[in-house]
Amino acid sequence: MDWIQVVVLSLIQGLTEFLPISSSAHLVLPAQLSSWPDQGLAFDVAVHFGTLLAVLVYFRRDLQLMLTALTHAPGLIRAVGMSPLMQRTADYDEHLDLLLKLAAATLPVIVVGFTTKDFVEAQLRTLPVIATTTMLFAAALWVADRQRGSRNTVLWADAVWIGLAQTLALIPGTSRSGITITVALFIGLSRVSAARFSFLLSIPAIAGAQLLLTMDLLQDDRSMAVAPICVGALLAFVSAYVSIHFLSACSIASA
Repeated sequence: MDWIQVVVLSLIQGLTEFLPISSSAHLVLPAQLSSWPDQGLAFDVAVHFGTLLAVLVYFRRDLQLMLTALTHAPGLIRAVGMSPLMQRTADYDEHLDLLLKLAAATLPVIVVGFTTKDFVEAQLRTLPVIATTTMLFAAALWVADRQRGSRNTVLWADAVWIGLAQTLALIPGTSRSGITITVALFIGLSRVSAARFSFLLSIPAIAGAQLLLTMDLLQDDRSMAVAPICVGALLAFVSAYVSIHFLSACSIASA
């Protein structure tokens, strides 16, 4: 890889991970449309780590509140006398509620991802598939945004539907943030709530992808210089952070 390819691919990963366009597709396209070599697993792991770090830093306050709520959960459950899934009292912690809904929305992509990984990599990483899904889900997002709701509370049914929709992002060309925001808007959530839930949902999704890439990397006998990996991770972090901030600000401004 030359430095131009390092910079371009890092910025692509950082910007497209949270914009409603597919980051995986945009990392595939440059090599297929140019003479650039495949960037390799080590670089993919590095730039995914950069985007994961960006969302962790941006939502650090929310994550801290959810982790604090999780540590208080056993006492809360004993005090109420029922499981969190059945809790409907005013004392129920909203941050714990959000954490559990994020967990529920993550489960479908874990199951589908592990069962279809080989098929997706072998059959669907093609230009026709990427082009078709990009146009199809772009149109769906356009329609959803014009009939979006104003509800700010994410219900359990919302979490399930958004989680099921996230499995479509396993198909190259389908944006994870795009499809989750699209479904969230269709079922009545506001732009702000749809974007926030989608961004928080990206944390386990990116972490899972990072884990799978790392496992594949351990079996890869190719090596790569340290400098491109470090620069790639840094550029992906900065561009991803800017992307999240931009989308969050636009959602609030248009609410």
